[in-house]
Amino acid sequence: MNRAAMLQKIKETDIWDFVIIGGGATGLGTALEAVTRGYKTLLLEKYDFAKGTSSRSTKMVHGGVRYLAQGNINLVREALQERGLLRKNAPHLVKNQAFLIPAYRWYEKWFYGIGMKVYDALAGKLGLLPSQIVSRPTALSKLPLLKAQGLNGGVVYYDGQFDDARLAVNLAETIAEQGGTILNYFPVVNLSKNPHQRLNGLLAQDSESGQEYPIKARMIVNATGVFADQVLAMDNPQAPRMLKPSQGIHLVLDKSFLNSDTALMIPRTSDGRVLFVVPWHDKLVVGTTDTPVETADLEPQAHESEIDFILKTAGNYLNRPPQRSDVLSVYVGLRPLVATNTHKTKDISRNHKIITSPSDLITIIGGKWTTFRKMGEDLIDFAERHFKLAPTQSRTQDLLIHGADLVMFTSSELSYYGSDIEEIQALVQQNPAWGNNLHPNLPLNTAQVVWAVREEMAREIEDVLARRTRCLLLDARASLVVASEVAKIMAQELGYDLSWQALQIEKFKDIAQKYILV
Repeated sequence: MNRAAMLQKIKETDIWDFVIIGGGATGLGTALEAVTRGYKTLLLEKYDFAKGTSSRSTKMVHGGVRYLAQGNINLVREALQERGLLRKNAPHLVKNQAFLIPAYRWYEKWFYGIGMKVYDALAGKLGLLPSQIVSRPTALSKLPLLKAQGLNGGVVYYDGQFDDARLAVNLAETIAEQGGTILNYFPVVNLSKNPHQRLNGLLAQDSESGQEYPIKARMIVNATGVFADQVLAMDNPQAPRMLKPSQGIHLVLDKSFLNSDTALMIPRTSDGRVLFVVPWHDKLVVGTTDTPVETADLEPQAHESEIDFILKTAGNYLNRPPQRSDVLSVYVGLRPLVATNTHKTKDISRNHKIITSPSDLITIIGGKWTTFRKMGEDLIDFAERHFKLAPTQSRTQDLLIHGADLVMFTSSELSYYGSDIEEIQALVQQNPAWGNNLHPNLPLNTAQVVWAVREEMAREIEDVLARRTRCLLLDARASLVVASEVAKIMAQELGYDLSWQALQIEKFKDIAQKYILV
C-alpha cells in the first residue's frame, strides 16, 4: 500500500460508488465486500487502521460459548461458520487453539461436555477438532500449573485464535489489491447533501498535510464502531443514541504462568462472564471484563476494580497467582453494543444491525471481529436493495486474504506476515544489521519497521509498535525503550526531521503509559 498513490486516486476520481467511514473490522469487511463486487470503493479512517477496538480484542475467532449459554443459536452458528472461513482464507493469522474448561464439581464436565458437543455440531463442515471430556490426570497434563485441589477433570474444546491488528492490515492490503482506495489519518469533516437533503458526498481532510478534499459519493457507510453515534450526529444533530458501549480489559503476562500451549477457559466468573487465559505471541492474554461506559474514548483506561477482578479470578485457578508487578501490559477495548433496555451489557447480543437515516446514510452497528465478513456481505446486500441496484454476488467466502500463501501457521515469530516473510528476509539479506532485534524482550527488528512504513502505511510510532507489530501489547515498558530507535528509522524512511522524531516520541510515551500498571 502506498499512501501517495492512494491520494492521487482521490484526486482523479469524480464520484465513488461507496465511501466507507471507519477502518476497523466492520469498515474493512464492508470495503472488501464492495470492491470485490465491482464497486468503486473508498475507505477513510480518522486515525490508523484498527486503532480502536479492532486491535484490542481477546484474540479469538470464535462462535461465543457465552452466547450459546444465552440461547442465541443463530449468532453462534453464523460466527462458527465465519470462523471456519477465516481459518481457510487467512491461515497465516488464524490457528486452531485448544482450550480446557476445568471441572471442580462432579457434574460440570458432563454439563460443559454436552454444551461443547452442541458447539461442535453448530460449526458443521467448517468445524475444527472435536471436543472431548477428559479425566483429572489428562486435564493436569494439558495444564500442569492448574490448581489440582478438587479438580474432577474437564472438557477440551477447540476454537480459533488470531492476530486482530495484523488481520486488519492484511485486509487493507487485500482491498488495495482488489482495486479499492484506502487511507488512514484522513478524517471526515462534514457530510454534504443535495437540495432534497440526501447525501451526495463528504468533506475529508488529510491530517498530514491539512489539505481538505471534497468527495462525491453515491452511497456513504458509517462503519465507525463505538464512534458510530458521532457520525450519526454529524448527519443529524438530533439523532438518537444507538450504542451502549462496554469496555473489556486484558492483562498480558509471561507464558510461565500457564506453561502450556493449551488455553484456560473459566466458564463462570463472579460477574457471570467467562474468562480466558490464552497463549499468544509467546505471552498470555488474560481477559476480559464487561464494564458499561457512558462515552466512547479513543484511549479507554482500565479501572482498578477490573484489574483486581482479573488478577483475583485467574489466581483462583493457577498455582502461581499473578500480581500487579507481573503484568507486562494492560490494554482496553470497547464493544459497540446496540443500545437496549437491559442494564447488563453482558446480556446484550453481539448481533449486528443495519439502519438508514432519512438522508440515506447507511450505518452498521454491533457485531464482532469473527463476523466481520458477514457484516460486510449483509451491508452491501442491504445497500443494493435500498438503492435498487442490480444485485451482485458475494465473492469473499473463498477470497484469500493478503499473505495467505502459507498453508499452515508456522512456529516462526514472523509467521503472521505470511507470504510477506520472504520480502522481509530479503531486506535483511540486503542489510544484515536490519535483522538484529531492537530489544531482547521484543520480537522486533529494523527490517520490520522499514517494511511497516514502505508497504503497510505505518505513519507513526504507535502504528508500528501497537499494530504492525504487537510490541506495545506484549511488553509496554520494553516498547518505551525502543521508541526513539523506531522514530529514527521511520524518519529516515519518511523524510522527516529531528523535531518530528521528538514529537512522535512524546506522543508515544503518553499512549504507552496507559498500558503500564503502576
